[in-house]
Amino acid sequence: MPSPLRNGIGTNMAMASPSPLRQYPNNNNHHHHHHQFMSTVSQRKMRRLNYLLLLFRLASFSFSLASAVFTLSNSNNKNNNNHSTSWLDFLSFRFLFAANAIVAVYSLFEMAASLWEILKGGSTLLPESAQLWFDFSHDQVFAYMVLAAGVAGAAEAGRLKQGPSCQGDGQSFCIQADISVTLGFAGFLFLALATVSSGFRLVCFLATGSRFPM
Repeated sequence: MPSPLRNGIGTNMAMASPSPLRQYPNNNNHHHHHHQFMSTVSQRKMRRLNYLLLLFRLASFSFSLASAVFTLSNSNNKNNNNHSTSWLDFLSFRFLFAANAIVAVYSLFEMAASLWEILKGGSTLLPESAQLWFDFSHDQVFAYMVLAAGVAGAAEAGRLKQGPSCQGDGQSFCIQADISVTLGFAGFLFLALATVSSGFRLVCFLATGSRFPM
């Protein structure tokens, strides 16, 4: 009987057998690079979302602070009855000032938290789950609060326009009141956008364990 080695069968088997073993490391490297690529893409998307959230916080802070300042300075204007009108005379305007001042302070804190997260490569100021729940819950509460204050201020400003307080020299008081209300609504708009962003991050964290899906 002819020897298998003489016909080259054994040599071919010996040379063919290691080939599957050489394929496994290549597959592992492929999966490793693919996972690393997806992780890099996720980090870039998360960074973009953080920058967008920071922009919303900055806009909310700016408009809310401006509304509070305009409300605070809206006083000592005399109408036709020679009576000085102040924002302190109206509960709605006091509520408008307090709500926008609170939102301005809160937005300033959230801006610092967003900057911390960007500069630290995704590390949150508080523990991750606590930070996400804190952001979303406070965004909702303060958004509803500043919206209610804006509606109350707009109703009060509309009522004043029908009386003597907005006639003559007192007209500037009502104009400034309208500006304060409009700025407050603009602050609410950007706070609402921040609420959507923080809610998206929280949902992703609860569903996948990450603030942004892979």
